[in-house]
Amino acid sequence: MPLEFTDSPSLMREAARWHDAGHGNTMSYSRKVFIPLTRLCRDVCGYCTFAHAPRPGVRAYLTSDEVLAIAKTGEAADCSEALFTLGDKPELRYKAARKELSALGYATTIDYLHAMCALVLRETTLLPHVNPGVMTREDMAKLREVSASMGLMLESTSRRLCDKGEPHFGSPDKQPAARLEVLRIAGELKIPFTTGILIGIGETREERIDALLAIRDLHRQYGHIQEVIVQNFRAKPHTRMADTPHAAHEELLWTVRTARVILGADMNIQAPPNLSSDNCGDLIDAGINDWGGVSPVTPDHVNPEAPWPAIDTLRDITASRGRELVARLPSYPAYVREAAHWHHPDIATRVLRASDSEGYARADAWSPGLRASPPLLARLHAGIKKSIKTNTYNLLSEAGITRLFAARGDAFHAVCDAADELRRNTVGDTVRYVVNRNINYTNICAYRCTFCAFSKGRHSASLRGEPYDLSLEEISRRVAEAWSRGATEVCMQGGIHPSYTGETYLDILRAVKQAAPGIHVHAFTPLEVSHGAQTLGLPVREFLSRLMDAGLNSLPGTAAEILDDEVRRVICPDKVTTDEWLKVMQTAHELGLRSTATIMFGHVEQPQHWARHLLRVRALQEKTGGFTEFIPLPFVHMGAPVYQQGRARKGPTSREAILMHAVARLVLHPVIQNIQVSWVKMGEEGVAACLAAGVNDLGGTLMNESISRAAGTQHGQEMPPARMEALICAAGRVPQQRTTLYGDATVERRETAKSAVPLVTADVQRVAA
Repeated sequence: MPLEFTDSPSLMREAARWHDAGHGNTMSYSRKVFIPLTRLCRDVCGYCTFAHAPRPGVRAYLTSDEVLAIAKTGEAADCSEALFTLGDKPELRYKAARKELSALGYATTIDYLHAMCALVLRETTLLPHVNPGVMTREDMAKLREVSASMGLMLESTSRRLCDKGEPHFGSPDKQPAARLEVLRIAGELKIPFTTGILIGIGETREERIDALLAIRDLHRQYGHIQEVIVQNFRAKPHTRMADTPHAAHEELLWTVRTARVILGADMNIQAPPNLSSDNCGDLIDAGINDWGGVSPVTPDHVNPEAPWPAIDTLRDITASRGRELVARLPSYPAYVREAAHWHHPDIATRVLRASDSEGYARADAWSPGLRASPPLLARLHAGIKKSIKTNTYNLLSEAGITRLFAARGDAFHAVCDAADELRRNTVGDTVRYVVNRNINYTNICAYRCTFCAFSKGRHSASLRGEPYDLSLEEISRRVAEAWSRGATEVCMQGGIHPSYTGETYLDILRAVKQAAPGIHVHAFTPLEVSHGAQTLGLPVREFLSRLMDAGLNSLPGTAAEILDDEVRRVICPDKVTTDEWLKVMQTAHELGLRSTATIMFGHVEQPQHWARHLLRVRALQEKTGGFTEFIPLPFVHMGAPVYQQGRARKGPTSREAILMHAVARLVLHPVIQNIQVSWVKMGEEGVAACLAAGVNDLGGTLMNESISRAAGTQHGQEMPPARMEALICAAGRVPQQRTTLYGDATVERRETAKSAVPLVTADVQRVAA
């Protein structure tokens, strides 16, 4: 045996080093429900009590009603995984299995399993993981259509364990070559695959190492082994191995350490917690990063004598080792993040919609735009303070910022507290807002942004709302009405109408200034500026100068989405690039135009893209100082084409949405001092949570809101000053009405806004798209 695999402190140190490098303080598990589809099996392993021969009066297979009842019980308990475990091809051994399958209308157990997985997918939110034994290529390709992942324990590569008198004698499906072939085919078919070894059944340490090396080599070739289980043998009554001693705990720890060193930092290594009882915390020290599937509702049918620990107990054990317990899906995060590559298209959609930005399971049902309370709100308002040494995170590096976005549990609250303290020390307790009106003058757009439910064009006619193009008279009426209701700002942007030119934008500005000479015009995204300049054949700088002469006062920082072209190629392939957006903003700032900066997040991107976005905004601000505030815009998924096509998540989770505001405060300090929350997307309770996480600005009262409403938000179109101030006061903060550029609104504007009459219904000029 190689020296590095002997019992020694060096093995312990090496395993710990590799674990920490790959998984940090995260410890995952899958919240599952166990569905034992059949307990008949053609194999006769010497240690197994799960499988048994046909019994009089006992069905060979669960019925579809029984399967669905178990699945729905799991769904009600917030499980995400339906674990189908079953005997291996019982119809090849038992007439009773063949007869019952025939009565059910299926030729094979695999056919019936496929149907039951499809049923669970159709009737519940659960994702199937299947363990049906040795499979053919055809079996696996078929099951890939209805499962998020599959599994087959290699157990051992020792052929002698199949000899007479050994545990696998009489079990043709336990031949190592057959099982290795299944693992190989899974790689070719791009199936996220779980495997592992069983220790204590008579194998030697050298044979365990041989099995781990075989797994490692297959994974190096295909990259598909998502998890390796190190499972310890437990003797069970009424089996051939009933008198065999349990695998020693020290042997289990040695094997876990060895697996970590052989398989490397990134591999997910699991050891079942219920098989180690009170000692399962030692497994974390040895190098595991996953507890496997744990069910709050069904027993471990394979090891019925060893109940799973309660999830809260498991969380406490995990915390005692300095780790954070995180729920995952049947597919591990790396495979979720590349869902289209590793899953059938229908499953990829389900996986994405069930995941957060890192690929773990969504922790709650909250999404931006929905009327639901962010579950983290209570803790943020409970006055519980956690400290975090932000200097341990490099706040000006992509890696350091990405680590901040991974904060969960106490670390999440510590990040929020740090951001809130920084906010208090920087800008005090005042929370500002502006009385304004949104005017989205057209939703007709020639561009094909996949996240946008607002625009109407040849590819989006079926989406919410009808196409429209406001007349200059209607724009003027809305501006005059806004001024009469106390507004200090009109915010204008719209689709890129095929007939719009730079002159269109200049005409809009002239109409606005004629209707309300004193109003601040905050208008035109960098995309609109680029479009207008191009249509007139002008450099961007000259076109911006003409816009300023016509009355433009500042630019909205939208059309930024994610400032990373890897993401933009997916969500807005024909829009301005990252560099083009930044260049328009730099030019505007150089001309004296201030602007906001935004991020639209929670769709197809990942936390490293958020980090890059923040760093690019900061870099430009350090150069120009032109950004007035930073505004996170959580993706509202309901009406978005990219979501309806099954290619996006359900927006950020509540944790991610709140963290974006907190991390922005930390990363952009001190160059951007104002962090704004969008009440349209976050809702009032979400606003309250963000006010405890670094936010000092609530943006505009809006009067009209079309873009988020088209995507499906339920939070309305206007928040009048009285309601805005009540929300701020309820958070223990001081409200103040401001202007666009953070001056104080005049007494006249404040009084007019607070006594404003209701809006007149807009007379929208409709035109064909």
